[in-house]
Amino acid sequence: MKIAVNTRFLLKDKLEGIGTFTFEVLQRMVKNHPEHEFIFLFDRPFHKQFIFADNIKPIQLFPPARHPFLWFWWFELAVPKALKEEKCDLFISTDGFNSLSSQTPSLIVIHDLAYEHTRGGLGYLIYKYLKWFGPRYARKASRIISVSEFSKQDISKLYKIDPDKIDVVGNAADGKGFQPIALSKQEECRKTYSKGKPYFIFVGALHPRKNIINLLKAFAEFKSKTPNDTKLMIVGRRGWSTKEIFETLESNPFKDDIIFTGRVSNEEYRHLLGAALALTYVPFIEGFGIPILEAQKCDCPVITSNVTSMPEVAGDSAILVDPYSVSSIAEGLSQMTFDQEKRQKLIEKGRANCERYSWDTSAELFWKSVEKCLA
Repeated sequence: MKIAVNTRFLLKDKLEGIGTFTFEVLQRMVKNHPEHEFIFLFDRPFHKQFIFADNIKPIQLFPPARHPFLWFWWFELAVPKALKEEKCDLFISTDGFNSLSSQTPSLIVIHDLAYEHTRGGLGYLIYKYLKWFGPRYARKASRIISVSEFSKQDISKLYKIDPDKIDVVGNAADGKGFQPIALSKQEECRKTYSKGKPYFIFVGALHPRKNIINLLKAFAEFKSKTPNDTKLMIVGRRGWSTKEIFETLESNPFKDDIIFTGRVSNEEYRHLLGAALALTYVPFIEGFGIPILEAQKCDCPVITSNVTSMPEVAGDSAILVDPYSVSSIAEGLSQMTFDQEKRQKLIEKGRANCERYSWDTSAELFWKSVEKCLA
């Protein structure tokens, strides 16, 4: 069989949620099935690290699809042309997009429907594009993969799709890359990044859906109630609609204790997690939330939201807080700081929780969905 894959999120040193899922699943699936040919469709020059098997044929399609008008061009003109020329049996798209004009069967991955619940700072054109094409992409697909039971039910309910058409394939954390670090390395990391002080860490792109504003407010409430030397570290690139985030920072009485690192290397990221007091990951909505597992792999306990997929992913291995309540988040920070017995128990539970997920299992489940499509 010839299987085409939308690989436009495979970007060197810039793998975030969708890119990580795509990379981890594809590298296993392609190597496990050398009897099939995989056509990787890129929208810009690609790096050789993503051509990880002999049964991959990379193709760069024009134009770079990074704008709603270019999305339409890429998926409705460039992709169908490539699928037809290569005589592909299946088109896989791991970012929720599809081609409405192609006759090739398709399997798409929808990580979440956040834009259906909140505009979340998305630009007008992007928001309108997703609202219009999102349900049409889903209904056109031969099958759909979601990354959590929450997302599956959300897709089924909002788009009126039979749940039997949707398979759940969870995320995971790289077991080799994410692991606890030595105490000496933790001390060195804190000296480098937080002046030797303990710190909470948030990881993710900066935009409204990640709820950084309430996290900043909660940090101020936590510090004002019980004076302490703990810092807050925000790790990630600037996304969109960040003006209010930095306005909130400027008015924060403890802004000198808040560190914005921007994007960091994968090695730095793992070390920062391993040396942190806790991960503070409190978005309003997530399809999964990979940082929860990445932190737990590093023995970093987790504070996360009690809504959407996050309780499903974390189970009882995290402090669950109301992301809409500043006081609830502040109380989570306080518990993690001053209740050392609870913090240690969460570290132990986190180790066990991670065992529920693996990229090998994800790749196997993904392939079962592929087989259903090819059948």
